[in-house]
Amino acid sequence: MPKDLSNEYESVAKDFIAIRSNTGRDVVENWARSLPKNGDIIDLGAGHGEPLTSALVAADLNVRAIDASPTMVSAFKTRFPKIEVACEAAEDSDLFGRHYDGILAVGLMFLLKDIEQETLIKNIGRALKPQGKFLFSAPTQTHYWEDLLTGQMSYSLGKNRYIELIKAAEMRLVAKYKDEGGSHYYEAASTKTLSAS
Repeated sequence: MPKDLSNEYESVAKDFIAIRSNTGRDVVENWARSLPKNGDIIDLGAGHGEPLTSALVAADLNVRAIDASPTMVSAFKTRFPKIEVACEAAEDSDLFGRHYDGILAVGLMFLLKDIEQETLIKNIGRALKPQGKFLFSAPTQTHYWEDLLTGQMSYSLGKNRYIELIKAAEMRLVAKYKDEGGSHYYEAASTKTLSAS
């Protein structure tokens, strides 16, 4: 049987869609306002596109998306038929072979194993344009726990390790946020120069 690239979220996709709240939208809306108008953005682990992809669209950004759950991608296409979306694992993706002004990964990073998180952050650093921004969510402490929906293990590498990985991927931490549900967000910016793009 082939590996479920969605970390078992395909099996609970309908439940996830039914219960997903607007938590985190305010953080993403504020971040989106700091990005260039009509900037190129990719939403990793976009799910069915609500509420975060819709916040990016409302900010007049040029959005692409990736999610590994076929059910989520199908629901996404129904909501956003004009947005290019790929059904694949973010950690294995070439991110459409493009560079971005902003990359979003909310609710995704800690679903991946340690080495997969490291690979994804490295790939994100490569895919950002000079001065591009990366926003992702993860707990500040090093912590392993069981995902409430899937029963699979989740892995937070902790604030210090995330900062190390960001730096190694030619980014720097510029801000941290906390949403109304208590989730933590890290905002990083590319340190690449224009000549390196």
